Amino acid sequence: MKTLFLNPPSFEDFDGGAGSRYQATREVTSFWYPTWLCYPAGLLKESRLVDAPAEHYGIDKVLSIAKDFELIVIYTSTPSINNDVSIAQNIKDVNKNAKITFVGPHPSVMAEETLKASSAIDIVARREFDLSIMEITQGKELSEIGGISYRKNGYIFHTRDREFIEDLDSLPFVVNIYKRDLNINNYQIPYLLKPYVSIYTGRGCPGKCTFCLWPQTFSGNHYRVRSADNVISEVKLALELFPEVKEIFFDDDTFTANKKRARELSRSLKKLNITWSTTSRANTDYETLKTMKDAGLRLLVVGYESGNQEILNNIKKGITLDEAREFTKRCKDLGIMIHGAFVLGLPEETPATINDSIKFACDLDVDTIQVSLASPYPGTKLYDLCIENNYLVQEHMVNERGWQTCAVQYPGISNVEIFKSVEKFYKKFYYRPKFILRIMKKIMFNGEERRRIMQEGAEFKEFIAKRKKVLEESVF
Repeated sequence: MKTLFLNPPSFEDFDGGAGSRYQATREVTSFWYPTWLCYPAGLLKESRLVDAPAEHYGIDKVLSIAKDFELIVIYTSTPSINNDVSIAQNIKDVNKNAKITFVGPHPSVMAEETLKASSAIDIVARREFDLSIMEITQGKELSEIGGISYRKNGYIFHTRDREFIEDLDSLPFVVNIYKRDLNINNYQIPYLLKPYVSIYTGRGCPGKCTFCLWPQTFSGNHYRVRSADNVISEVKLALELFPEVKEIFFDDDTFTANKKRARELSRSLKKLNITWSTTSRANTDYETLKTMKDAGLRLLVVGYESGNQEILNNIKKGITLDEAREFTKRCKDLGIMIHGAFVLGLPEETPATINDSIKFACDLDVDTIQVSLASPYPGTKLYDLCIENNYLVQEHMVNERGWQTCAVQYPGISNVEIFKSVEKFYKKFYYRPKFILRIMKKIMFNGEERRRIMQEGAEFKEFIAKRKKVLEESVF
């Protein structure tokens, strides 16, 4: 079957694609590679991948493409599901014989609800969908394909869950699809060098964080990894296909979950003499960090989440504040940059715990931060907790333009107060004299950095203004 893999048109600057962990309009321009869609695209000869948001394609452009395909695989998320259902219906209007399949964490957890949302949706492929899609295109009887839900004769059927893929070396290299179907200059993350290439070296995460979407709904709590040789081969191919690339980003849920393996892979990467960045928990030991740094590591994305120990305990983070402080000091001693991620509105948040987080972030003085609002996605323990305790005050996680809203409140704080605290957090961190001085030095001595920082600064000011408008429109 001639197959189209589609990251559908969405809200302006909506970073909710198949590789994004942050499904909302971003503070500054940010687009992640649609990596999950690239794997099955690489398995099929007659396939094409279209990343509509990154290409700035509207619905008319997508419909002109979709009319020529027999199977259309659409990646969707909870915040964008209504928009994506509408797009599926539009596609069926111009291509009534196409089979439309929805994939992603949301349909994985809510397969029946997704199918009932529109008769235009024929199939849902749950969790890892690489092999399920391949078997659909081969004409295999749907009832015999693991991990799918489908409609037949007016009824909905669910097949057995498919086992997670253990042999990740058997999957194709996504960089071949990047070269075939994507423009790498469309993809940028503020804390990464541009242009960059993103790949996974593993899937899943052993962490038990109650709020985290991916392991609980999609990729599993078991960290499965590719062999070092397999990863190195893809990195070499990426450098060959894209000689202009300045950085490789390993976008595993937690690259350092298996520290022995992280060191092994780092020693192999060292021979390539490249610059790379990745993800880490805030408790990685000195030996592992040093081995990674010696191999070309530039930056780590670290989920600190909160500066209050009780909040961390509530979400089962498994890390203490003292461990996070020591980890940060190790990184600074080794010259490893850190992009720190924080979340406001986690269980039992109060104005005092938010202030704890702001002070903690300022004391850590990492290089950059992002501050998100807690989003209780269906299928997560956070969602179940919020339902059980009536903490969930609205179903939608974004407004009609894709701006993240606050769906939760607690006895000690309202969702409006939590929402307002994001701006306070950013300003307290970024308007510090120490941080401003560091930025001024970069602006003075690096023209490229100057242009980037000026652009991001303008986008950040616009972001703050738009958030105030969200409040004025009383979306809460």
